[in-house]
Formats: sequence, structure tokens, C-alpha cells
Amino acid sequence: MIVVWRVTQRCNLACPFCEWDRSLPGERKDAAPEQVLRFARVLADYQRDAKEPVLLSWLGGEPTLWPSLYELAPQVKELGLAQSTTTNGTTLASPKVRALALRNFSELTVSVDGFADFHERMRGWPGGFLRLQEGVKALAHQRAGRTALKLRVNVVLMRRNLASFADLCCALADWGVDEITFNALGGRDRPEFFSANGLRPQDTEALAALLPRLRAQLALAGVRLCGGDEYVARISASARQERLAGSRCTPASNFLFIDEHGRVAPCDFTVGGYGTPVDELSSVDELRALPFRLAARRRDQRLAACNDCRSTQVFSKFSS
Repeated sequence: MIVVWRVTQRCNLACPFCEWDRSLPGERKDAAPEQVLRFARVLADYQRDAKEPVLLSWLGGEPTLWPSLYELAPQVKELGLAQSTTTNGTTLASPKVRALALRNFSELTVSVDGFADFHERMRGWPGGFLRLQEGVKALAHQRAGRTALKLRVNVVLMRRNLASFADLCCALADWGVDEITFNALGGRDRPEFFSANGLRPQDTEALAALLPRLRAQLALAGVRLCGGDEYVARISASARQERLAGSRCTPASNFLFIDEHGRVAPCDFTVGGYGTPVDELSSVDELRALPFRLAARRRDQRLAACNDCRSTQVFSKFSS
């Protein structure tokens, strides 16, 4: 089971496509650390009982800005749970952050959208590309022979960076990463940016044509490029404004999303409608019953999001 927990809304970058852009007004919410640790114990019990590995993945905002992470991650490791995080990489220059990852995480995903001119402009981080490269390379060097930490880069694809995607992937291979994933720019959070930057049908056709050759080229360098045919078909359907239901979605059976308010749902897109308080899941039996609760809720009051599923895990983002 994979459990993705958005533990903070804080971020130190200003990405025009993200709802956690630092320049946007509003209070930033953090998850309650005692709530996180309590549910982590339930997950550890479930892992032992079901003999099914559990990965607890920290999401933000920027998770490394959540102060509680530095105390909680070692405790979660002691419980026997695997951990991962997705980071913008701004803190990777810190030995403390790299030590956190090396000691406690099995996977670390870094967001990189393009070469310096594009990435720095898009993220509001002057000089950030070189610092990002240095941080990832330092982490790759430190883990050598010491840890099984998987290093992954995720790229948000837009009209203006698609043409350089192949060259970027080849450059990232030299950073020492193991995997590269990609998302198509979404329009839910910042529709004003999406209208001029989202992928068009011709862009997704170019992407589909590019991937087989690029995947083979990266494999020779020991780097896995994820995102198979089903995933590309989902991206293409979005570009054509065609709806695709998540026919293979089995709510909460192998994937859970939890937000900073402690609401559990099948995915981020459904937390507002199907969200269940995590405090109601205090035992393995209650966790085992959750898929049936969520399936019944979806059957009785199906959300529009389920008729046009954008959850990448349903469409095998990590396959190749």
C-alpha cells in the first residue's frame, strides 16, 4: 500500500501553476504531528498483519519545510515503514536534509522542469538550477555503497519545455538519478496559467512518438523512464478534452491520500467529497473496512472527478 500524506502547505518557491505558490495570500496549514504518528502506528500494524509492505510518502507544499518531519521520520522508520518524499530541491544543499533522506527514506523525488533559464523562471528561484544539480549529485555521491535510496526526478511537461524534454532527461542521467517520471501540466489549481501552457493534442502526439527512443537511450545509461502507453493515453485524452473514468480504481485498497487536515480519500481530487477523518481509523480492522466505506460513498454520491479521473497512479504513471 502507498499512503501519500500532504503534511504542509508551506512552500518557498513561486510556481505559477501551483496552489502553494509562496506569493499567493492565505494561511498555510501543517499536519498535526501527533496525528501522523498515531496513524503511522496503525499502518505498521497493518503491514505486519497483512504482510503487505506500506510506503508512507510525504508531500507538500515543500515537505522539508515541515519542522516535524525531522523528528517523525526516524520514528516512522523505527516502526518498520518505508518512506519517501517529493521535494523542490531547495533544501538539498543542507547536510541535515541529505542526512534525513539517506537515513530514513527509500525514495526521493526531485522536481525539475527544464534547464536553468526555464526552471528558474518557472519556479521563481534565480540560480536554483545549479544548486539543484549540486544537491542531487551530492546525494547520489553520499548514498554510493551506503544506502538503497532511489533518486527520481519528476518533470512537469508544458508547451514551452516539451521540446527540450529529451535533452533534459539525458542531462539528468549524468546527475546520478535512477528514474525519471513526468506529469502533464494540470489546470485545476491555476486555470489562468494552464490556458496558455497546457499540452495540446499535437504536443501529446510528439510526446508519444518521442518516448520509445528516449526510453531506450536512457536505459543504456542505467536510468528508467517511467510512463507507459496507458499513461500517455490519459495525457492525450486530457489534451483532447476527452473524459476517462478511472475504471481500475479500487478506493483505498492499495493507495491512500491524506491531506494536511487529516482527511483520507482515494486521491487528492476526491478528498473534498469522500474524505474520511484519519482519527476514525484507529485499528487495522477499521483500516481494512475503509475501502468498503469509500466504495459505498462513491456509489451513493459519485463525484464528477471520478468520471474524468486524473489520478496518475490509476493510469500506471510508474510503469514503462
